[in-house]
Amino acid sequence: MSKSWIKQKRDEFVRDVLRDFCLVSVQLENEFKHYDLNGFTRFTFFRDLLGARTNKGQLWRLKDTAHLLFRNEPEESIIAHYLDWAIGYIFHECMKLMEDSYQRRRYKPWFESLPPKTNMEPEEVLIGKELYMLIEQTRESIDREIKRVRFLLFHCRRMLTIYLPAHHENALLARFIYDQNDLVRQVFRSGYDSFIQALYNDSPDRLFSLAAQSLEQGGWHREAREAREAGKNNELLEFSSSLQA
Repeated sequence: MSKSWIKQKRDEFVRDVLRDFCLVSVQLENEFKHYDLNGFTRFTFFRDLLGARTNKGQLWRLKDTAHLLFRNEPEESIIAHYLDWAIGYIFHECMKLMEDSYQRRRYKPWFESLPPKTNMEPEEVLIGKELYMLIEQTRESIDREIKRVRFLLFHCRRMLTIYLPAHHENALLARFIYDQNDLVRQVFRSGYDSFIQALYNDSPDRLFSLAAQSLEQGGWHREAREAREAGKNNELLEFSSSLQA
């Protein structure tokens, strides 16, 4: 893949990484909350999120885009390389979660449905107990894997706040943050204001003007006017009042 093509598509890759990271983050956190409440993860969730090499899911696409973007940054851009590694790590931890979820869904009930031990030889009973212990250990593995993914998602939010200011003139990025502001807020949580301030410093209206520029280029003229009006009113940025204080 040529460097010139990657450079040409860079603004799109930056937008896509933030967009897919936000979407993946919300889905993962919802699944982890389900696990916290019910004590099991769903194989089908991870299967769909990951997909397959011939039909990639959202997390797989995020990993691939991250590789294209971050591996073509200068060596001194350490945060870009940290992000590349962290997103790849999340991908592989979710692969493990999918496998562990399958083991618990498919084989735990099978072990539990075996004939009464009175119908089994003592050696068979012992082997069965020892194998079942391995199935039970997948619960511990799932706990560790979820803890790692949550840790990495937290640090990815921190790293994106450091990485993305270099792209503060990216109109596609601004348009995504404007169009999907509720999603971005949901993902960055209490760090949302710091995230926006890092990107646009003391000029939050720049977000809206860039978003309007992108909308106009796409032929969305009414939406572009609405974006500019929102910028005048500071409708989306909670930190704007503190900046003006």
